[in-house]
Amino acid sequence: MLPAPGFHHLHLRSADPATAIGFYMRQFPTASNGSWGGFPALLSPNDVMILFDEVDEPPTSTPQSAIWHFGWHVTDCRASVAAFEARPEVTMLPLYTGVEAGYVLLSSDTWFRNGELLGVTRARIAELRAQGTPAPGGPGFAYFQGPDAALVEIAGDYPNERFNHIHMWQDDPLCAQLWYQKHFNAVSRASFGDIQVTEATCKVPRTTERTFPALKREGMYRAPRGGVTFGDVDLIWYANQGEAPLGSSIGQFQDHLALSVGDLDAWIAKLRGEGVTFLSDVYPLGGTRAVMVEGPSREGLELVEVG
Repeated sequence: MLPAPGFHHLHLRSADPATAIGFYMRQFPTASNGSWGGFPALLSPNDVMILFDEVDEPPTSTPQSAIWHFGWHVTDCRASVAAFEARPEVTMLPLYTGVEAGYVLLSSDTWFRNGELLGVTRARIAELRAQGTPAPGGPGFAYFQGPDAALVEIAGDYPNERFNHIHMWQDDPLCAQLWYQKHFNAVSRASFGDIQVTEATCKVPRTTERTFPALKREGMYRAPRGGVTFGDVDLIWYANQGEAPLGSSIGQFQDHLALSVGDLDAWIAKLRGEGVTFLSDVYPLGGTRAVMVEGPSREGLELVEVG
């Protein structure tokens, strides 16, 4: 069995990469400016990157692709939210609570967990209110808008500040998890445990109940969910929130994800033998080689050969 890939980079299309990189460096002091493979790069201290491809026109984010947003661990999320609120260049985004038109900026300022699951239904919110249960306080998650209309999540409190996840949508979340496990030898995200479905049983309908807090007033569907880990970066996904299938990420603002592999030819042989869709032949990338394949909900996945 080939060893699972590592996480290499997220590739964004931007009208002004230098301005975008400067913005992120001001919000995340441990990040730095660099380049890789001929692309401007934001470097995270855990040896992963966001690469930027400069484009003439503002990049599109429609139709909705599988790539939703990226996230950063912070050491004190409450202090980070307060600091971001005080910065004119940062726009914090409301998390609607499901109670009238109420919202919070930090998830833990309202009820945001039901046991081990994120998200609370309206029925559960009514129970918690009737019981006089206080909001938990402490660490949670929050969102702000970055350059090019990027959606960025922070979460804490963690020992180190770093790029830590990409949140995604999938048309069939449990089937997507099986797909990543089968084709990329990926491990389940630790907090999710092992999934007990097969290709014959993985098509689980999306829940009919919306949960809160959420970036939309009407809430969001959070089940079923899935996720895998590459290196120390999580790919985490929920069910597609809309009715139309997800569109290709290629050519959009969040163009693709990249995974690092040690033997590109072996991976190509494996994936071709398993019927994975290839979006390109092998091409040079910086001082190495890469190839692009398509994920289960049309997300672009670049395999980068590393020494």
